[in-house]
Amino acid sequence: MSGIDRLLEIMVQLRDPKTGCPWDRRQTFESLIPHTLEEAYEVADAIERGDYDDLCDELGDLMLQVVFYARIAEELGMFDFTQIVNRLCDKLVRRHPHVFAGVEYTSDAERKKDWEARKRAEREAKGKFKEDNSLLADIPVALPALIQAEKIQNRAARHGFDWPEVAPVFSKVEEELAELREAVAENDDQHIQEEVGDLLFVVVNLARHLGVHPETALRESNRKFGRRFRYMEQRLEQSGQTMAETPLPDLDALWDEAKQNRQT
Repeated sequence: MSGIDRLLEIMVQLRDPKTGCPWDRRQTFESLIPHTLEEAYEVADAIERGDYDDLCDELGDLMLQVVFYARIAEELGMFDFTQIVNRLCDKLVRRHPHVFAGVEYTSDAERKKDWEARKRAEREAKGKFKEDNSLLADIPVALPALIQAEKIQNRAARHGFDWPEVAPVFSKVEEELAELREAVAENDDQHIQEEVGDLLFVVVNLARHLGVHPETALRESNRKFGRRFRYMEQRLEQSGQTMAETPLPDLDALWDEAKQNRQT
């Protein structure tokens, strides 16, 4: 028995109405969503930490999510794991004619344009545009906001709605920051929230123009802040102090010390 066949059989047993696991039997498409998102982030975390033994485990946990959905779908008479795999194989072959069908592209831009055209044709064939024919129609609304913003901007850019160079994006960042300052001066909470959103959106655009993945960059900044903050906590503990009782200038000095000593 192959590894995947063994996994599929284990899932059948876990979902067995009489002898299966009560928790596994209760799960639905909807209830698995947070677990799927968590497992995807744990895969990313293992990669970013460079822990490839952990990555092996986390990829297995992520694979389990696919098998789980497939089993629920099979029980409901919708589709099964084999259909998922076959559709994926067909899609990969269909979207890579330069690999499987002898098509030659003159540039990477031409390849990307054909990729988008093929994806759009697939969506049209499925009737995805009956209610919404926007170029943005298939971007999932449940994506993390930074990733969603990047996808929206990439989609718009591929169809010509984009600045040709990075300089105007810097100007737009400064413009949005000025508008946020005005909203703060007006003490208008709703306007402040709107302007913060606009500033974040244009910073994502700046990252895109600079070839930086905004989600990855922010995650690294989060980790960097955590390292420095923990350094401060350790130094305060050594001196018998707490964060709350330490004056801000002293905390700033510790922060600078963390930056210098850890070089992060």
